[in-house]
Amino acid sequence: MTATGKPAFLSALGVVSALGSGKVQSSETLFGDRPADMILHDDYLVDASTILGTVTSPPDALPDHLGHYDTRNNRLLWTAANQIADEISDVIATFGKDRVAIILGTSTSGIEEGTSGYREKLATGKWSDTFRYEHQEIGSPADFLRDALGLQNQAYVISTACSSSAKAFAAARRLMNAGFCDAVLVGGVDSLCRLTVRGFHSLSSVATGICNPLSINRDGINIGEGAALFVMRPDRGDISVLGVGETSDAHHPNAPHPDGIGATAAMRAALDQAGLPPTAVSYVNMHGTATPLNDSMEARAIHQVFDHDIAVSSTKPMTGHTLGAAGAIEAAILWLSLTEMENGTPLPRHIWDGAADPDIPEINLVKTVGQRLAPAEQSAMMSNSFAFGGSNVSVILGRGFNRIGPSS
Repeated sequence: MTATGKPAFLSALGVVSALGSGKVQSSETLFGDRPADMILHDDYLVDASTILGTVTSPPDALPDHLGHYDTRNNRLLWTAANQIADEISDVIATFGKDRVAIILGTSTSGIEEGTSGYREKLATGKWSDTFRYEHQEIGSPADFLRDALGLQNQAYVISTACSSSAKAFAAARRLMNAGFCDAVLVGGVDSLCRLTVRGFHSLSSVATGICNPLSINRDGINIGEGAALFVMRPDRGDISVLGVGETSDAHHPNAPHPDGIGATAAMRAALDQAGLPPTAVSYVNMHGTATPLNDSMEARAIHQVFDHDIAVSSTKPMTGHTLGAAGAIEAAILWLSLTEMENGTPLPRHIWDGAADPDIPEINLVKTVGQRLAPAEQSAMMSNSFAFGGSNVSVILGRGFNRIGPSS
């Protein structure tokens, strides 16, 4: 049984990643010629170097009275929040501190600070004065942002690996529709940490260079870091969350179902919730990790769901795989496209070596810088996030729509 949900407008975006800091730099990288900050590091793996999507500008320092939350993860989140401080102040003034919730996705939280603390303890026999166990708690980003803004509604973190912050959009809409809050600060954040990079390296999943999605030569991911934070509210905004589809196929702990059953179901569920046919969606931002299994199953799933020549790209060669933040950062990429529709909606290019895999269905990749959709009054776009354990999420954002589709 379904009921019409409240409008879920995304009225503001703060974002920082390897694309740059803020909307302007991010757009210049996505749609122009600014190089992404995909940087070779030699201090994350043992006796090896690896390319990581890196935030190169210093993240904002936390307020002095919240020093007990001081991690790189929370600094990245605070950087994104400061970019939209005026809109956050407005939504709090409009609805009240007790009616604005926070829902974020993360997978690393402050694990890097914890790892550094353990290393110092092993080396010196003492804990450093700055070590705090709670830095590693997954809920730390939401707790920090709640305390920084003085909010009094629900504040929590979803952690389902790479689908974490995509699921946050579905949770935020449910809270609003159920009347628990009137607006939500929704997004995700993840920071680079040695534990994560070495973990993926141990799975032989890390690329030897820049990741190469859909290529026959693809050999793994680049890890990245970043944060994206949106204001979701029911009363105004140009961009809407039209639908979110969530499935769990639980096929394997760290491999997707080869036929993309869960991915296909998630995309179709998002379309159903939005009340849109597949032909109404003009672009799909792939999960596109450049791992052999993910890319082949996702291309099959897209080919199955969208029988028209839909534009497709993976942006992970420009951001790295930001894990728990990926869903929010890739939703931010849709948001940036949709905010520039007047002269035709710009699309982020698909960066690869052009060597097609004959075992992957041919899809319509965005191959050139500056490629745009034809001008239109309405536009809807989809972003996919697929995680360990078969947690699959598809998010549809749109502009020019006067309603939100059915919401379960």
